[in-house]
Amino acid sequence: MTHYLDFERPLAEIEGKAEELRAMARTNEEMDIEQEAAALDRKASDILKDLYKALTPWRKCQVARHPDRPHCKDYIEALFTEYTPLAGDRSFGDDHAVMGGLARFNDRPVVVIGHEKGNDTQSRIARNFGMARPEGYRKAIRLMDMADRFGLPVVSLVDTPGAYPGKGAEERGQSEAIARSTEKCLQISVPLVSVIIGEGGSGGAVAFATGDRLAMLEHSVYSVISPEGCASILWKDAEKMREAAEALRLTAQDLIKLGVADRVIPEPLGGAHRDSDAAITSVGSMIETLLTELSGLSGEDLVAQRRRKYLTMGARGLAA
Repeated sequence: MTHYLDFERPLAEIEGKAEELRAMARTNEEMDIEQEAAALDRKASDILKDLYKALTPWRKCQVARHPDRPHCKDYIEALFTEYTPLAGDRSFGDDHAVMGGLARFNDRPVVVIGHEKGNDTQSRIARNFGMARPEGYRKAIRLMDMADRFGLPVVSLVDTPGAYPGKGAEERGQSEAIARSTEKCLQISVPLVSVIIGEGGSGGAVAFATGDRLAMLEHSVYSVISPEGCASILWKDAEKMREAAEALRLTAQDLIKLGVADRVIPEPLGGAHRDSDAAITSVGSMIETLLTELSGLSGEDLVAQRRRKYLTMGARGLAA
């Protein structure tokens, strides 16, 4: 069953009518509805193009959160071979919102780390909707340490509304764990390529995304706070999320201009959820390109360049 976003209602109506016609034809073989259905398909295609040719920042947030978008688990299963998951932080427990381990990417040994939101009610609850607790970030630190020790590139796949803000997480040192994970990203002497595949929310995303190269899917978002959270603080009204999304400059296109993101990965028309295979293939091609760019650099050069990148970030404005 297709899940339509609020702004896709005109598309839902047309595609629904086309499906109704085809369903009637399946029950009555004498009905010839292909001409009418094809006309509706053409109209739906035109509506889809119009809707997605200039998405507002808030609509991009909605697309980035689409429940049918491919998630970290989907990318790992499609792009990586010999994936061996590693669990636990060797201190408290295992966080199912963060998955990671050893794998091969195009026959290259790597360490892959990512947020996993889940794809149905049961898995979303088990994965805590992709909101990591301190043990998740400490698991990531453990994996990055291992990658550094054995000279393995790190690939991180970011998709989280933010770190989990619960009482237990705060008691176990949530902010310290995020800071240590971000610090570890800056310290490792192996290539670190990060891809924002959906939401990149706050410090929970920065803890995995502070890499040599940051790529973003075309309709993904990356910001210091969610639009709803920003609106609640600035206007005391969460319904001002559209204005907040505009002000936050959270789209891939704005972040390229600001020098925060390095590459934008095109998505299929209608978003990654409309053609998951094509989106995953595009992400795989970008990861290969970025790893190749970094493969000839020494550990010292990687750390130095990474340090310069983040020290100079913010020097360029949108008018530049």
